Amino acid sequence: MKTGVLDARSDAAPIVHLIDDHPDAAAEAAQLVRARAFAEPLLYGRLLDTGEDALAHADAVAAILQGIGAAPAMRAAAYLVYAGDYLTKPDEVIAKAFGPSHASLVVNTRKLVQLQRAAREAQLGTEARAQQTERVRKMLLAFSRDLRVVLLRLASRLQTLRFFAATKTPCTPALAAESLQVFAPLANRLGIWQIKWELEDLSFRVLEPERYQQVARLLDERRVEREQRVERFRLRLADDLRAHGLPAEVQGRPKHLYSIWKKMQGKGLDFTQVLDVRAVRVIVPDVPRCYAVLGRVHELFRPVTGEFDDYIERPKPNGYQSLHTVVLDDDGRAVEVQIRTQAMHEHAEHGVAAHWAYKDAGAKGYAGVVADADQQARIAEARKAVLRQLLAWERDTAAPEHPAGSVAGGAAEDRIYVFTPAAAVVELPAGATPVDFAYTLHTDLGHRCRGARVDGAMVPLNTALRSGQTVDVIVAKEGGPSLDWLNAELGYLKSHRARAKVRAWFNLQAQKETIARGRESVEKLLQREGKTAIKLDDLAAQLGFRNADALFEVVGKDEYSLRNIETLLRPVEALPTPDDLIALRRPSTTAPKSGVLVVGVESLMTSLARCCRPAPPDAIGGYVTRGKGVAVHRASCTNFRQMAAHSPERVIAVQWGAPRGDKAALYPVDVMVEAADRQGLLRDITELFAKEKMNVTGVKTQSVKDSGGGTAWMTFTIEVADAARLTHVLGLVQHIAGVRSVRRK
Repeated sequence: MKTGVLDARSDAAPIVHLIDDHPDAAAEAAQLVRARAFAEPLLYGRLLDTGEDALAHADAVAAILQGIGAAPAMRAAAYLVYAGDYLTKPDEVIAKAFGPSHASLVVNTRKLVQLQRAAREAQLGTEARAQQTERVRKMLLAFSRDLRVVLLRLASRLQTLRFFAATKTPCTPALAAESLQVFAPLANRLGIWQIKWELEDLSFRVLEPERYQQVARLLDERRVEREQRVERFRLRLADDLRAHGLPAEVQGRPKHLYSIWKKMQGKGLDFTQVLDVRAVRVIVPDVPRCYAVLGRVHELFRPVTGEFDDYIERPKPNGYQSLHTVVLDDDGRAVEVQIRTQAMHEHAEHGVAAHWAYKDAGAKGYAGVVADADQQARIAEARKAVLRQLLAWERDTAAPEHPAGSVAGGAAEDRIYVFTPAAAVVELPAGATPVDFAYTLHTDLGHRCRGARVDGAMVPLNTALRSGQTVDVIVAKEGGPSLDWLNAELGYLKSHRARAKVRAWFNLQAQKETIARGRESVEKLLQREGKTAIKLDDLAAQLGFRNADALFEVVGKDEYSLRNIETLLRPVEALPTPDDLIALRRPSTTAPKSGVLVVGVESLMTSLARCCRPAPPDAIGGYVTRGKGVAVHRASCTNFRQMAAHSPERVIAVQWGAPRGDKAALYPVDVMVEAADRQGLLRDITELFAKEKMNVTGVKTQSVKDSGGGTAWMTFTIEVADAARLTHVLGLVQHIAGVRSVRRK
């Protein structure tokens, strides 16, 4: 396979002509000469990391760019990018000598090169390396708004592979794989077929040397015969078209090794079954003549059924247009014929890159020349075409588990790529801020973030970052995030993960405060009981908790009664005998005021436990306390189960009875509500309780602000005569706007 320099075109695409034929085209040509003269002393004698001479590489890249129709200003940039590696402040120096446009190109291209090198050199497993390859592809898309960066990388990679092939220097599989998986598909999407095919063949040669040689041998063994057949076919077709008044250029079309191999593997074909190994291309002035030539081809040769494609009527996604047909020559051998106009051929060979104006988005180009209105419109249309192709490529290659438009696999504009001071790339959602950047690097770094420099300049922490910027965060030695970061209106956080980390930090602080409150209560109890020498972890273990903090947390939340600890600390007293219990009876034989009867004992003093607040018709159990009668718990109460397991002899059967008096007894119960915080939430809930004739005797509230406005936790103490009716009321609360969950404590 030949891998020579792409031929410079004499007929550039229309928009390229518009630029090159501009009155100041001579100025751009002079700029190219000046750029090479500027770079030559910096690059002379220097070697790239591949071992190639740096100046020779820059010359070759400029030649490749010329082959796809790049303007002189674009080719000049090829020299400046490599010269930038040997300048102390390349952006400042190049901006002063050649303007800010070239300076931006140099900075972005060098950063992209650093990313690619880091991705290839990383010691990763197969899955992680695939992710790195995906990041390289996304990074190319992130820079695609400046197509110059993409084209420079394509041309540079092609030249690198050519160097390895020409010098027989070993090429790393990682570089070849990246070329095949990232750069060749990109060239394909842009329709730059010359570069796409050569990248594929050269990468195939490195990754599959035996199969490459196998296909090469098959081609070489039949090359003379095949070329003679193609030439006879070409001459006969050209003569026939000329005789029928159809002006056309008929040329042989090379078939590329990787394309042949893919077709053999994909369709399970033998080499002799690949129909388009022999192929010709017919180029005509206009579309009507395309179909006229197709008619002559089918009259002159017998077409193969099912091998006709009309890409003029239905172009490929990247804009490719042509008529494809397969016919049998005089010897019955298949020959593929492609028929297209000159414009279609131009697009097929050089793609949308040939229609890129290589100008800044503003009114002035690289040379400071103002474009007229018509030129500006054509430039804008060309830009749109390029971006449409690149975004379509992004959608086509999105991972199946992350469909296009999702966070992980969305279009290029959904993500940005910025750099750390060490040139490591960081992927962030579009609109992300320095705070998002800090949390992506490390959670603790995010908590302590206090300022940021972007490209060396101090910026506010809610500044939206852009792809290609270098971000350096300033951190405090200790401290935590600001509650303002959770306020969506202030715009400090874009990443969902960063917001979750900030909320987790504040939740942890709240938990620490709860534990401290519980510790204080437990330690005061131990002081009153004279048990300060006891180990807190041992005390927690005896009560059935994992550690002391777990005990302190439930005590701090008022979910665990200190009476349980008192019971454990005080010596066990002899339980009263049944006769003693009977002696405790009150003179009255009516039911107690609480409405609770102790089975087998009348008028024994009872109290409702505050930890679980039982109410009819809850299943209940009694626990004999010291001096306070029987504490009545719900049978499902955690405290009751733990006390029963520790002192089963104190458990006594109880049941609900008819309360004394005409009025129904009311029982306090706790209801816990979690809701999105909003104005009027507390009012709406209390009004509903009032409407349902349930008296609210106490409310505790706590709220934490976040990006969604905040979350509120509320505990209502209400009086009910029947807990069964409470279920209906809780269902009504659940339908109040913003309420996420409601339950009885």
